[in-house]
Amino acid sequence: MTGAGTDHTKPKLEGGPAIILVRPQLAVNIGMCARAMANFGLSDLRLVAPREGWPRTGAYRKGAYAAAAGAVHLLESAKVYPDVPTAIADLSFCYAATARGRGQMKPVHIPSQAMPQTAARIAAGEKHGVMYGPERTGLDNDDVALADAILTFPVNPAYASLNLAQAVLLTGYEWFRSAHGDALPFDTSERSPPATREMTAAFFEFLEEQLDAREFFRPKTKKPVMARNLRNMFHRMSLTEQDVRTLWGVVVRLVEGPRREPNARRRKKLEEAQAREEAAAAERLRIPKGAPPEAPE
Repeated sequence: MTGAGTDHTKPKLEGGPAIILVRPQLAVNIGMCARAMANFGLSDLRLVAPREGWPRTGAYRKGAYAAAAGAVHLLESAKVYPDVPTAIADLSFCYAATARGRGQMKPVHIPSQAMPQTAARIAAGEKHGVMYGPERTGLDNDDVALADAILTFPVNPAYASLNLAQAVLLTGYEWFRSAHGDALPFDTSERSPPATREMTAAFFEFLEEQLDAREFFRPKTKKPVMARNLRNMFHRMSLTEQDVRTLWGVVVRLVEGPRREPNARRRKKLEEAQAREEAAAAERLRIPKGAPPEAPE
């Protein structure tokens, strides 16, 4: 999905665990993380010692804001901290996101396991967060040591490195499912009510009559089987009332055949066509200028 799904008339969902970017290097990645957060109703963005600082003007700002694509409000409200202990001081629980085993005795969860617990504990009044390390190296061991548990992702073990915003997106997706459920954001199902058996039976009877009149069922001995197959085919479609009306109209139109135009219009068209044919014939028979006359036979 792209920006076509953005609807500023709807209220923004907010809350969730704090997203803590530790020593992020690129403004574009910070902006894309903000966008991923906004997708899933996360609103607490924390930056720990960003490499380029966190200026409110200049090219760095422009890169982050452009990548945020509508989530600028999260960049505007982002809080900057000098170190990890300060950034997580108010949290009661914090995950460290990493793709590698760190040899530290900590619980290891994937997002689908971690986020239901996080949602329940946040609903009970606790404050939780997830830390993500620098783009090139990830969190160092000292950062991981400050976390209560490790968050990792089930990915291809031969290529386990995720883009920073991708990691935030996967976490946010599972958070949203846990906190808000799996309800479809929209429904494109058929609004016409299902056709009744009476409607479908009447249509089948009409269709069978028309096919029979045009000798569709050949040989006659196979008619019962062929008719039964047709009925089964339509029943598998779970037809709606609108479907039956449309199919009925299609069959009626085919039975009627092409509509004839009024005689006057048809006559005029025939005359015009005949005139064009005569002109074309005359053109084919016309003798070019300067051509010698044909010798008499």
